Amino acid sequence: MLLYLADLLTSVDGGFRVFHYLTLRAMLSVLTALAIAFMVGPIMIEKLTRKKIGQSIRELGPKSHYEKSGTPTMGGALILIAIAISTLLWADLSNRYIWVILLVTLGYGVIGFVDDYRKVVKNNSDGLSAKEKYIWQSVIGFGAAVFLYSTAQLPAETQFIVPFFKDFTINMGWMYVVMVYFVIVGTSNAVNLTDGLDGLAIMPTVMVAGGLGIFAYLSGHVEFSSYLAIPYLPHSGELIIFCGALIGAGLGFLWFNAYPAMVFMGDVGALALGAALGVLAVLVRQEIVLMIMGGVFVMETVSVMIQVASFKLTGKRVFRMAPIHHHFELKGWPEPRVIVRFWIITVILVLIGLTTLKLR
Repeated sequence: MLLYLADLLTSVDGGFRVFHYLTLRAMLSVLTALAIAFMVGPIMIEKLTRKKIGQSIRELGPKSHYEKSGTPTMGGALILIAIAISTLLWADLSNRYIWVILLVTLGYGVIGFVDDYRKVVKNNSDGLSAKEKYIWQSVIGFGAAVFLYSTAQLPAETQFIVPFFKDFTINMGWMYVVMVYFVIVGTSNAVNLTDGLDGLAIMPTVMVAGGLGIFAYLSGHVEFSSYLAIPYLPHSGELIIFCGALIGAGLGFLWFNAYPAMVFMGDVGALALGAALGVLAVLVRQEIVLMIMGGVFVMETVSVMIQVASFKLTGKRVFRMAPIHHHFELKGWPEPRVIVRFWIITVILVLIGLTTLKLR
């Protein structure tokens, strides 16, 4: 939106051309989202507290979490507000990538909002049924996949890229739609599973978004992409504006969500942010890199799958509780230790993911 204003003002003063630089708009996007989160956060928390929109704690969860009952939830709405406003202000709104990632993110946010609303109003910790949630996730994920496939303009947009190999790509054809669907839905649920401790999900999300934002910027630059042997995707660089908004909004939310949390993200935030990471990885053709950088999300998801499979097949549990962060809690790790160590793991994994830029 402000980019159009800058275009108009450039005719008056050429200095306004500076707003065409992606790097400047990305930094302004971070700061704008951060400022919005800081301003809206206290107001939202106060209203959620006054209306008693608090988290209900599962009886089967760790006993240390019982004291968190009543903590305001649905704070993820704060993240989405900051992301949406900042992106609309600083991004090029003629870019289809921006609209795809923004609409999918907000769409999943609506699913999460309904889930959280049912939990709070009906005092039911289950919220939306798994079937209902999956159906709506599938509708949005499949819709996004079909749209991207039908509007692809270059072969690289639908190829499967294997990192560490310079020229190894796979033409997906219609299987691209299937892959995109599973990446979006899978990542959304993975982040949602991770959101079980104060600040545990938001910081890895911020770091992974930052890493993928670097890929987006480089993929949208013909010289950088050629030098690094990554696919050149015109206009993908604009995604760094969205990434900046997510980073700023996430850090602003962490200010209130850090242990001990003043507000919880809820499904409205977790489902939306997971979907955003999935779409981002798909748009820059780095699905494998997402799995590397988001290794914590993968670990949490796999721990649940192993636990369920083991119990159904043998009647025994592999972990004391799943997702795996609860396992470490029950082993005696204080909650802050689990959180920070998972953050450290994510830092390492994001750096490993970035090494794929050169190791090809």
